[in-house]
Amino acid sequence: MVQFTNLRLSGFKSFVDPTDLVIEPGLTGVVGPNGCGKSNLVEAIRWVMGENSAKRMRGGEMDDVIFSGTASRPSRNLADVVMVLDNKDRSAPAQFNDSEQIEISRRINRGHGSTYRVNGKEVRARDVQLLFADVASGPHSTAMVSQGRVGALINAKPTQRRGLLEEAAGITGLHSRRHEAELRLRAAETNLERLDDVVITLEAQLQGLKKQARQATRYKNVNTQIRRLEAIALHLEALAIRQARIDAETAFAESERLVGEVSGKSAEAARMQADIASRLPALRQHEAEVAAALQRLLIDRDALQRDAERAESQMSQVRERLAQIGADRGRVNRMQEDAVEAESRLAAERKRLQDAEEAEKDQRSEAKADLDRARSEVEAKETELSALSQQVAGDDAKANALTRQIQSVSQRIERLKNDLARANEERGRLEASRPPQDQKTAVENAIA
Repeated sequence: MVQFTNLRLSGFKSFVDPTDLVIEPGLTGVVGPNGCGKSNLVEAIRWVMGENSAKRMRGGEMDDVIFSGTASRPSRNLADVVMVLDNKDRSAPAQFNDSEQIEISRRINRGHGSTYRVNGKEVRARDVQLLFADVASGPHSTAMVSQGRVGALINAKPTQRRGLLEEAAGITGLHSRRHEAELRLRAAETNLERLDDVVITLEAQLQGLKKQARQATRYKNVNTQIRRLEAIALHLEALAIRQARIDAETAFAESERLVGEVSGKSAEAARMQADIASRLPALRQHEAEVAAALQRLLIDRDALQRDAERAESQMSQVRERLAQIGADRGRVNRMQEDAVEAESRLAAERKRLQDAEEAEKDQRSEAKADLDRARSEVEAKETELSALSQQVAGDDAKANALTRQIQSVSQRIERLKNDLARANEERGRLEASRPPQDQKTAVENAIA
């Protein structure tokens, strides 16, 4: 049976300095006052056996097992516990049964977790727990009796007592391996179920891939035929393009000749057009000036016609006044004749006739004054009529001159129209001699 022979502690809880605890055959006791570290030794044994509960180690976290320092000593960042087992009778598990001593160590670094080693080789925590389970021990073994544990065993349930008996019989390791094997078996069954699902999925994908492979093969065949047909089509197109190029070169040469001829004609037509265009603004300006002058002459002619009408009206009024004055003179002459006859006939009535003569004299003076006024008015009207006649003669002369100027401008406009018509005819002949648009487009395409 495997025996515990030695326990070495370094930095574990209160054991800051390296400490060796020798466990001799028989009963080994540790006696001391409260707080000397007796419980820390038991916890060190449990901890090196694989205890993972910080609460069972009387701490909040696993780093609390490292020496936290005092007022006189600094804290440590490393704790190490080594358990030495005697294996002279080779009763340890096969994987650790190569030597007479089995050295199990557990080291913890602050903030990095702990590592296990067996005989200097790093192992899993599960391997250490199985090792101690095979030798009927472990961190939760009933072999480690703590306070209240005896009463708990007395009052334990049948299943718990069964565990005690199994541990005493040394089959706890088998149960642990069985539990681990069952977990692995269930994990394998789960993986098999997932594998079945994956196989079904892969079969469905395989069917799709087979279909895609058939489609790819069909596509490859069709693509090969398409490429062959495209090659034939491109060859035929190349032959057609080669022939079209020859035709285009021939058409291009002919087009260059036509373009040369048309360019010469176009240059001549452009020169003529430029000449006509250079003369057109002056002609248009002169035409506008002539039109403005003609408009002014028309306005002056209308004004002269209105003045002539007013003069005719005034002359008719003067004639009426002259006729009235002649009638008054005839009446005066008749009155004079009647007066002479009355003087010779009516001598007896001289006084009365004298009075009548005097009245007649007054009438004669008034008539004479009217006659003088009429004469002066007639003379003024005659003067005005003479001036108006002269003005009408001048306006007639101006109108005749403007009429001659209008006729000259009209003749120039007619000549310009004839020149423009000839230019349009020449332009039409040039456009008729120009090559058709489709031939020009074909030539341009061939040139491109």
